[in-house]
Amino acid sequence: MSEAMPQNARRMSLIVTKGTLDWAYPPFILATTAAAMGFEVSMFFTFYGLVLLKKQLNLGISTLGNPAMEMPMMGMHMKLPNLLAALPGADALATTMMKNLIKTKGIATIEELRQSAIDAEVELVACQMTMDLFEFKREDLIEGPIVAGAASYIESAARSQINLFI
Repeated sequence: MSEAMPQNARRMSLIVTKGTLDWAYPPFILATTAAAMGFEVSMFFTFYGLVLLKKQLNLGISTLGNPAMEMPMMGMHMKLPNLLAALPGADALATTMMKNLIKTKGIATIEELRQSAIDAEVELVACQMTMDLFEFKREDLIEGPIVAGAASYIESAARSQINLFI
């Protein structure tokens, strides 16, 4: 992690472990908000969260095991039963519905939030072990993230007032 940060700076570190569309929003929203508030922010992308650093994002939603998922439909909020997740195309349908809702409500895309994080000088760190495990190459990722191991995250977390696991 960056050693150039002042000793008295407020810091936040996040471990990003999920790579679905719905799980991609919280870390980027929190990181960009903290950066706007003057925090030095570091995001450590590991396991399935690493896909959020790929050049091409093709994020979807998994309805399986997500019983709290309610979508606004026909003037009300409808829960999607877990049984629906077993049907072919359920995830694609839920993903399409969510992407349409995001667009309709004028919510920033993950690509836009990711660029906002870069513009705000949020430090993006790709986990070296995860890259090795899933056989990602540096050229698979966007420009900017550094590649480092767990020890780098621990160093960052030790200097941070806020540490989040998402």
